[in-house]
Amino acid sequence: MKKKLIEGLVFLASFGILALYQYYQAPNNSQSARSSTAIAAETRTSTGGSNDYRQAIDQISRSQNDPNAKFWTTVQGKVVKVLQDDRDGSQHQRFLLALTPDITLLVAHNIDLAQRIPVQEGGTATVSGEYVWNNRGGVLHWTHHDPKGRRGGWIEYAGKRYD
Repeated sequence: MKKKLIEGLVFLASFGILALYQYYQAPNNSQSARSSTAIAAETRTSTGGSNDYRQAIDQISRSQNDPNAKFWTTVQGKVVKVLQDDRDGSQHQRFLLALTPDITLLVAHNIDLAQRIPVQEGGTATVSGEYVWNNRGGVLHWTHHDPKGRRGGWIEYAGKRYD
């Protein structure tokens, strides 16, 4: 009886060590699995509190190495560059929004569906939309209403909300 108990404990200890070894050997795989499932399903909407924006920045930071990352979020940042409109297919107003000194997102605002935003470099914008991974830090799109009634986003700039 004692021998079986010891064998059982050794088996459980071995299994636990193996599980820990696999967990620590593949942290990127576990992060990618979390990102492509849990993060994709998460929705964060800001009520304007800085903690909400911090959570959104943390989520984006975690997702920057995951090509499958795609989720709704609300962020606030400084407009660091106004780019030329993208005229391929639906026209999009584009600008770069710095969330932190090392995290910048491309905002792609569909001006076929929504009004152009009078953003200027140095201005602060709050943007709600869908984050999608790209190799430059990500893009935030669907920053406007959806004509088919699905979820849409918005942009606040200079005290006015555009959707």
